[in-house]
Amino acid sequence: MLIERPSLGDFSGFTLIELLITISLIAILALLGMPSMSAALNNAKVRSVAESLQNGLRIAQNEAIRRSHQTAFVLTNAKPEENATATANGRNWYAQVLLLYPGEAVDDAYVQGGSFGNVASGVTITSQSTVICFNSIGRVVANTSTGLGVDCSVPGGVPPMARYDVTKVGADRTLRLEVTPSGKIRMCDTARTVSTVQPDGCY
Repeated sequence: MLIERPSLGDFSGFTLIELLITISLIAILALLGMPSMSAALNNAKVRSVAESLQNGLRIAQNEAIRRSHQTAFVLTNAKPEENATATANGRNWYAQVLLLYPGEAVDDAYVQGGSFGNVASGVTITSQSTVICFNSIGRVVANTSTGLGVDCSVPGGVPPMARYDVTKVGADRTLRLEVTPSGKIRMCDTARTVSTVQPDGCY
């Protein structure tokens, strides 16, 4: 049995012009997608930092409840460790159990800390409260003798709450951490107002 070999004419290919048009279209589509891709990456950095802040606040609050001892959440630019200098809008955080009275012996006062690291490159944190103190039932309380160089106060405003805004140039949204005097901690999108249809909005 003879098998007929297909001729070159049986195969259809791309001409040079067709290839150039295809490559041009791909390049145009890639350029159109770059701004949205860049915004998505920046938004991811904002969310990562906001989630780290939220976790730190909850760690401090949970430790206060667990140990039945006032615990502080602190922002700092120093290495997270016991009594590290509190810094407004710091790029690191730590949780520390506070003394009830001068000279009190507290085992393992330093609880835990974290750094936003490379993820925070270009991310800005704007806070109203450098230090937040939680009491043994998880509420936010005032303390004028934290020993950290910064006092704790009960959040004010309408509605009253401490706020941490996390943003980045190139991101199309700002995320906010809200902490109420009762100890409720929530993340929200500042571009939205909280409602039944926008539960992720801010107050």
